[in-house]
Amino acid sequence: MGASRGTSRSSPRPSAALRALTGRTVVVTRAAAQAQRFTELLEASGARVIEAPAIVIGPPASWEPLDAALSALDTFTWVVFTSTNGVLMVDRRLAALRLGWPALSSRRVAAIGPATADALREHGVRVDVVPAEYRAEGLVARLRPRLTAGDRVLLPRAAQTRDVLVTALRELGVHVTEVAAYATRKAEGGAPRLAEALAAGAIDAVTFTSSSTARNFAEAFSDDERRAWRGRVAVASIGPITAATAAEYGLTTDIMPAEYTIPALARAIADYFARIPQRPARRGRRSD
Repeated sequence: MGASRGTSRSSPRPSAALRALTGRTVVVTRAAAQAQRFTELLEASGARVIEAPAIVIGPPASWEPLDAALSALDTFTWVVFTSTNGVLMVDRRLAALRLGWPALSSRRVAAIGPATADALREHGVRVDVVPAEYRAEGLVARLRPRLTAGDRVLLPRAAQTRDVLVTALRELGVHVTEVAAYATRKAEGGAPRLAEALAAGAIDAVTFTSSSTARNFAEAFSDDERRAWRGRVAVASIGPITAATAAEYGLTTDIMPAEYTIPALARAIADYFARIPQRPARRGRRSD
């Protein structure tokens, strides 16, 4: 989400990062259902983690387009997955349709990154393509020599996603069927608690694992509030697309791993703080 070729402000070195986050407080903005692994990795380096989901993941407006596509899997040459959420939702609908994952056995399958590929392998799916760069552009580069004009590609993914992948694939002369497998919406209710902690200087880092987490988090606060944190709160983004979204709100990314994965992001955060002296403890601030 091979190693990615993203730029890096922090090279993950586990030995240097061991317990490097002791006394640090890190905000995780992933959806609640996905936050556990990230939280565990940060806590293993000593961090106090505040889970403040910026997004909620749920079903699309209608299951009908996805169900119709899954019922016609034999008409597709490729099925392309761009997230573990897509795998999860396809799994649910295959079960509901009484099809099961063997229905993909004669299709070629691509995954945008190792986490998505692992999720597919857990269902016994052979993954033919995983790009070295875990984003749409990298996936297109790996698929280009493998696609033939006229191929039919099924793309089950989030509603309202970047058009880069669909546009690039269609330019190669393939037929793309894009269906919403899930939808994300803004999580509500966490901003007041975070605003107080951020204003008090009790937060060391805020993490963004997608553009939607960056956007929804930023929009929960005013321009003045975001400016007040600048230089006091490190911004950690999983990759350049997410970093670009954060930058639209004046949140410049300080930490970005070379590999766009959750483990790499956790290591990069620990490595970053391993090089920064602890700030003096503030009144009322925990350092557990």
